[in-house]
Amino acid sequence: MYIEDYFNYNRIKTQKISIGAIPLGGDEPIRIQSMTNTDTSDVEATVNQIIEITEAGADYVRLTVQTTRVAEKLNDIKTLLKKRGFDVPLIADIHFSPKAAELAAKIIEKVRINPGNYADLKQFKHIEYTDEEYTAEVESLKTNFIPLLNICKEHKTAIRIGTNHGSLSDRILSRYGDTPEGMTEATMEFLRICKAENFNDIVISMKASNPLVMIYANRFLVQQMRQEDMNFPLHLGVTEAGNDLEGRIKSAAGIGTLLADGIGDTVRVSLTESPAKEIPVAKKIVELFNFGNLATFSITDFPEIKDRTFTDYEKRKSSEIINIGGNNVPVVISDISGKCNSDGIKESGFIFNEKENTFEKTDLAADYLFINNENFNYNLPAETGIISENKKNRYNYLGYNDLKEEHVSEIQFIEINASEIQKTDFVKLKKYNQSVFILNLTNSASAIHYGRAFFIKTKAYGINNPIILKQTFETINDYAILKASAEIGALFIDGFGDGIMISGKPEDIEKANELSFGILQACRTRITKTEYISCPSCGRTLFNLEETTAKIKEKTAHLKGVKIAIMGCIVNGLGEMADADFGYVGTGTGKVTLYKNKEVIRRNIPENEAPDVLLQIIEQYS
Repeated sequence: MYIEDYFNYNRIKTQKISIGAIPLGGDEPIRIQSMTNTDTSDVEATVNQIIEITEAGADYVRLTVQTTRVAEKLNDIKTLLKKRGFDVPLIADIHFSPKAAELAAKIIEKVRINPGNYADLKQFKHIEYTDEEYTAEVESLKTNFIPLLNICKEHKTAIRIGTNHGSLSDRILSRYGDTPEGMTEATMEFLRICKAENFNDIVISMKASNPLVMIYANRFLVQQMRQEDMNFPLHLGVTEAGNDLEGRIKSAAGIGTLLADGIGDTVRVSLTESPAKEIPVAKKIVELFNFGNLATFSITDFPEIKDRTFTDYEKRKSSEIINIGGNNVPVVISDISGKCNSDGIKESGFIFNEKENTFEKTDLAADYLFINNENFNYNLPAETGIISENKKNRYNYLGYNDLKEEHVSEIQFIEINASEIQKTDFVKLKKYNQSVFILNLTNSASAIHYGRAFFIKTKAYGINNPIILKQTFETINDYAILKASAEIGALFIDGFGDGIMISGKPEDIEKANELSFGILQACRTRITKTEYISCPSCGRTLFNLEETTAKIKEKTAHLKGVKIAIMGCIVNGLGEMADADFGYVGTGTGKVTLYKNKEVIRRNIPENEAPDVLLQIIEQYS
């Protein structure tokens, strides 16, 4: 398995390296970083933004360095920063240009290279390699890479091997496809060269816009490094996560799952917002795991874990009760117990049809409403379930402590506190085989690990009941959004969970409902709206990403299930669109090229016309 203990928090002890004056890995704190979106050649603007990011709390700042001409500006940037009293370690982000990497490595503290485009020429072609041809191509990597290693040794410069799902080389894609295994092998090729050359100041990142791919790739890499006696520190991030709520949900689900595994030494949250806004989000995600190493469970209590690798998706098999579990998508339960009226119903995703005097569902309508003991007399769609502690004409809701010993055949919703798993009688639970369990993660010291333990325990006892994941917050604020996304998201990503129930104050019903559907969409378990893959922008960006993303969302929000990539430039654009149906990519100043999958549909459209043309293309091909 990729880690030794799946049920307790134990941060993996990686090799400690120096990045300027701020070390990374080992026992060091998890570091926070962001990336500028200025033109790096504009020294004044870049320095101002570096200072803004640093003052927000970043440990490192990354800059795009496209060419040797841009790399030459790094000296001026370092000089001006020092003049203003700042000595933050800088990272040069390199694509396509080994010469720019070599020059940058002489000036700043760290260089990021992308295995997919550092040495291999990408033509988006499938090429069949013989083993001899493939080996020869791998050997040729050394020609371009070893000179950089020698410069980094001389100048004590660190390197990040930054592999992106969307920019794997043709050679890797031809043999492995755009898979976590392919990402891992692309990375290991460079790590093996580093090891052979005795170069150890390395950080690794495995990024994708799909949180599941990003998680499985990191786990696969950690497993492979263990097999080859490597323990380099890891940088975590979901690339092109987007903005607003969806960007935070995807980032927290992806990064949080790995942090719970003990994986990760530095974090960047990639939001389509100003870079400084990424820092508090990253800090809050990291703080969710600041409880130190825990040893709540003994790994020997869970022999069933040997059946799973957790490096690809495998859903827990559950029985179907009503429309929950089995092959059904996860359900959403909206807690309207504090607002059992038409407002609470509307905020749970319903609209009122005055002509028919009834409520109708939207795509974001909850499947069940929890009303506690409140009076309720409204006309709802027949498939909408009502859950109450007063079970007359409703589904009954009760706690674990209210269970009887005898077999019960009626359908009930039974809440079990995850924090009390060690007191739970699983033999008793098995008698309630017609019930839906609600696993309350709210007061668990480490909700992800308690949740994992509960699900594996149900397997050991042959319990197949569907299980809803529940969390309750005083209010649905930024903390609640990140915590629920990280903790509930981590369980869904590993195939655990048949539904979700998030509660806050009565005025938070709409937020809780939106958050619930957002988590399911980020985890790819239930798609209910348009999905956007939008990059955070950098110095390569050729238009205003925040404004453009807002315009495109306004025009396309009704397109349920359609994935739209909004990319500032071509570097990751084409590749990250591998997961998108349509693409909007900057290809020149004020110019945009539009894609269906990876096929160009319209080239070099003026930026002000492109959102409308994109909508026309989507309507034409959908």
